[in-house]
Amino acid sequence: MNRRSHAETHMVHRIGWLRAAVLGANDGVVSTSSLVVGVAAAGSGSAEILIAGLAGLVAGAMSMAAGEYVSVSSQTDAETADLARERRELAAAPKAELEELTQIYVDRGLDRDLAERVAAQLSGHNALAAHARDELGITETTAARPIQAAIVSALTFAAGAVIPVLAALVSPAGKTSLIVAASTIVALAVLGGLGASAGGAGVLRGAVRVTFWGALAMGVTAAVGTIFGVHAG
Repeated sequence: MNRRSHAETHMVHRIGWLRAAVLGANDGVVSTSSLVVGVAAAGSGSAEILIAGLAGLVAGAMSMAAGEYVSVSSQTDAETADLARERRELAAAPKAELEELTQIYVDRGLDRDLAERVAAQLSGHNALAAHARDELGITETTAARPIQAAIVSALTFAAGAVIPVLAALVSPAGKTSLIVAASTIVALAVLGGLGASAGGAGVLRGAVRVTFWGALAMGVTAAVGTIFGVHAG
């Protein structure tokens, strides 16, 4: 009887960089497009619009990198503190920690005898890893990586921000808002679909979700730009 290997492809290993990538690219497209559309709606010239877009690209990429690094570092600090406390508890009260792990497995559906044997075997292999995974929910796959998040966010923000900047650069006078908005809608739909696909979710749903919120952000910014542009004139 032939046996075929059962290979599975899971998406959870991408969670560390995928979240930062999607957030960075989406923010790059939306915030820079909103800035360009708002400035254009205020009646600014092509040079001012282009400068605003480039400034938004650079400032946004640096802000995303700094923000992701700080926020993910805070998560890392919390994880490190929890692991240090768990390590101390294992050293001070190993029997109580073993019982705690056993109860976790009982609560998940194992009978008491099997839960005790599983807890004892896993604790004998690596007690801290067992508690980190099953008590704290910390694994190698989902562990925070601040530098990775910062780099990915900055690069994807810049990549997303390039789209409205290029659209503004090639737009004829008086058509900047329309062309930037149209190119952004297309970019957001593609980005939403790619992000959903990379995460194993429905492509259409991801595209609609990202496009809707991006279009709303541009619409609000364009309205503000128009209002202040009219008053400024």
